[in-house]
Amino acid sequence: MTPARRDEDGIPHSRRTLVARPGSAPIEETWRGANDAKAEKLRRNNLQRLARTRGLELRHSAYGYSLIDTARKPIDARNNMTLDEIESWLQRG
Repeated sequence: MTPARRDEDGIPHSRRTLVARPGSAPIEETWRGANDAKAEKLRRNNLQRLARTRGLELRHSAYGYSLIDTARKPIDARNNMTLDEIESWLQRG
């Protein structure tokens, strides 16, 4: 007697492999890309904590990052700073 197949009981399903569209990134996630994204996220969170200790808020927009003071005004009237510029500003300030 042979055991029942999986697709005989319950909801039928099919197995297909995903195919990437031409010109798009591969389906499999690369470890390097995931590690870089995680490192950037951790750095951003650390800078956000450092900004909060100084009474500032770190915000992100389509233009870049900005530091907002308690009067809701951007520091140095800039909203296009990089994380490197934010870090150097917080270290000297």
